[in-house]
Amino acid sequence: MTTLSTQRLVSGPSGAIVHTADDPVLGRVEVAVLDPVADLEVIHRWVTAPTARFWGLGDLTPQELSDLYAYVDSLSTHHAFLIRREGLPIVLLQTYEPENDPLGEVYATEPGDVGIHFLLGDRGAPVRGFTTRVAHVIAGFLFSQPAVDRIVIEPDVGNDRAVARARLFGFALGPQVELPGKSGQLAFLTREAWESGGSRA
Repeated sequence: MTTLSTQRLVSGPSGAIVHTADDPVLGRVEVAVLDPVADLEVIHRWVTAPTARFWGLGDLTPQELSDLYAYVDSLSTHHAFLIRREGLPIVLLQTYEPENDPLGEVYATEPGDVGIHFLLGDRGAPVRGFTTRVAHVIAGFLFSQPAVDRIVIEPDVGNDRAVARARLFGFALGPQVELPGKSGQLAFLTREAWESGGSRA
C-alpha cells in the first residue's frame, strides 16, 4: 500500500462541521468530524446493535471503540464523521483512500477514488425515501471535493439490503472481492453518474 497524499478527503478537528445540506424533507443535515470521546455513547450503541452485525465492531468495549476512532482520527488516509439531522445523530460515516487500505490490494484503484463505509443509526421523524436522501447528502459531501471522481463501496455480499440500496441509488456493481474477515461486493458511483441521476430521491 502507498502513502500518497491527496486532496480527496475532507478532514478537520474533532467535532468540526465540515458540510451542511438543507434537504426539503430531512431538514438541516450536518456532517461533523467524529469526536471519539463526545460521540462515544451514541456510536457504541449503534455498532453493538444486532442490526449492525456487518459493521464488525459489536464486540468492542466503549474504551476500545474510543481508542479505535482516536487512531482513525490520527490518520491522513482515513476519516470518520457523525452526520446529524436537525441535531439528531443519524449516520456514522467513514471515508478513506482505497490505495491506502486493504481494499486497494484487491482491485485496480484510480486516482479519484474515495472509499466509504456508513452505518445508519437513528432516523428521527419518519420520512419517505430516508436512506436515499441521506445517501444524496453523503454523495454531495464527497463530490464537493473536485479531486473525487468515483465513490467506492464494498458491502458484505450477504448484506442484501445494502447491495440493493446501492443499485437503487445508481452504483454499478463490480466483482466480488475477498477482504480481511469478509467477502465484499464492489460497487462504484462515478461523478458523471451522480451528476446525471444523483438528484433523484
